[in-house]
Amino acid sequence: MSQIAGHLLVDCLIAQGVTHAFGVPGESYLAVLDGFHARSEAIQFITCRQEGGAAFMAEAQGKLTGRPGICFVTRGPGATNASIGVHTAFQDSTPMVLFVGDVASDTRDREAFQEVDFGSFFGPSTRGMAKRVERIDDARRIPEYVARAFAAAMNGRPGPVVLVLPEDMLTQPVDATPLARVEPVEAWSDPGSLRQLRELLLHSERPMVIAGGGGWTVQAAQALQRFAENWQLPVGNAFRFQDTFDNFHPLYAGDVGIGINPKLASRIRDSDLILAIGPRLGEMTTSGYTLLQAPRPKQKLVHIHASAEELNRVYQADLAICATMNAAARSLEVLTAPTAVPWAGWSAAVHGDYEANFTPSSLPGDVDMPAIVALLQKHLPADAVLTNGAGNFASWVHRFFRHHGLVKGHKTQLAPTVGAMGYGVPAGIAANLLTGRTAFTIAGDGDFLMNGQELATAVQHGGKSLIVLLNNGMYGTIRMHQEREYPSNVCGSALQNPDFAALANAYGYVGVRISRTGQFEPQLLAALAREQGTLIEVMLDPEVITTRGTLSGITRQALEKNSNK
Repeated sequence: MSQIAGHLLVDCLIAQGVTHAFGVPGESYLAVLDGFHARSEAIQFITCRQEGGAAFMAEAQGKLTGRPGICFVTRGPGATNASIGVHTAFQDSTPMVLFVGDVASDTRDREAFQEVDFGSFFGPSTRGMAKRVERIDDARRIPEYVARAFAAAMNGRPGPVVLVLPEDMLTQPVDATPLARVEPVEAWSDPGSLRQLRELLLHSERPMVIAGGGGWTVQAAQALQRFAENWQLPVGNAFRFQDTFDNFHPLYAGDVGIGINPKLASRIRDSDLILAIGPRLGEMTTSGYTLLQAPRPKQKLVHIHASAEELNRVYQADLAICATMNAAARSLEVLTAPTAVPWAGWSAAVHGDYEANFTPSSLPGDVDMPAIVALLQKHLPADAVLTNGAGNFASWVHRFFRHHGLVKGHKTQLAPTVGAMGYGVPAGIAANLLTGRTAFTIAGDGDFLMNGQELATAVQHGGKSLIVLLNNGMYGTIRMHQEREYPSNVCGSALQNPDFAALANAYGYVGVRISRTGQFEPQLLAALAREQGTLIEVMLDPEVITTRGTLSGITRQALEKNSNK
């Protein structure tokens, strides 16, 4: 039966298994909004307050589900606002599809109202923002374009795809049907490479696994754990992929990212074999390309990645294997291991370094952040989703919170490896709306104000999250670097903040403020028990983040890393 193209597009999303789409409405895609109204029993359009927040929610959806997160925005200003989520999905290797309502076909290329050349703006490249950018001019081909977008977003290195929708195309009558659900293609390791990998392991004395990146599933994480156990290999998780390997496991080495445990950094440098399974080995995971020297590391390097284009791109590997994480991990778990390995003591020592790093430094002020994180560990459900944006505040959960993660059946960390501020609040709301699970967000004062408006989205759609907002009156990361580089000339990093608790109350959350560690636990328990979302504002001594006098252990490590570049 004939229908308008906007309705067909919604039917195509339903055929791909999409249950939620995030966006800010625009007149350029009214026909699609009408399609969401007509199919509301099968798919829900989540009305967001700003396109950056909507795009972050879609990116979080992609991370959580392993299938493309969906975002709809209008042309020009809407698309440019949403670009932060597209860039995050690109660098984080997250499947996502951004649909952009565009100017009508008969006004194109005249600099019509809000017109942008999206092919150039999002342009696919090795340093671009999207894997593909396509425009649908023929309504009959909507099923083809949508299916191809899902395939491109999931296959190889996952990432974002942009589909541009001329508004006149969306109102055309069309007689077409959706294509079948697209599943990602698995790429398997060749047997010769696996034999070579085994030989490298057998000749190693200090091997180390670094796991992370996009494309991991529960089954892949469980297979990775069995491989590590068979070979007694220490495993570190790449920057902000801390739920890839169980943090409670006796082979866990810690997170390989910003503020890395100095002992773990030394272990990686001293290793004679690095098995990088999944990560791109970008700047944050390699501490500015210092843990592994580019282009030729002193350690033997086995790099396993789903995209051939990423292999030997920065680092020349001794063995490069193009394989998806599901296929790679399942191949590795059946790799025959010897009855004993010479590095068992090394693996135990690496894990001992991780355990020792839980001893916190003495901190100024009345708030003990390691103790607060310990309370989160004690009271949050095991399947809670933890989210954060960018800033020094995130280091507390990165260092002191342990993720059971994917190996126990749930993805539990949503965080931007691209370092985008404002990610945590919308990501937490999306996680709760999509799964119903407890969503915990840690935010800074500067970070929260970049997308705090999405609390209104949560309240409108029946979602909730628990937000701990650390208020120290500054952009802490920037102040940290200023104190290091220009200690007498601090400029632009001080913040005059609103009453965050009152602001949360105005949105429909419960807002409370604390200034001492002892006040936190009862507020946390109350927040977990109530139906509403909660924001707990923690008044943090600025000395905890950075000062010319006292530095926290986390900040000192970051400063030392910066000074050693």
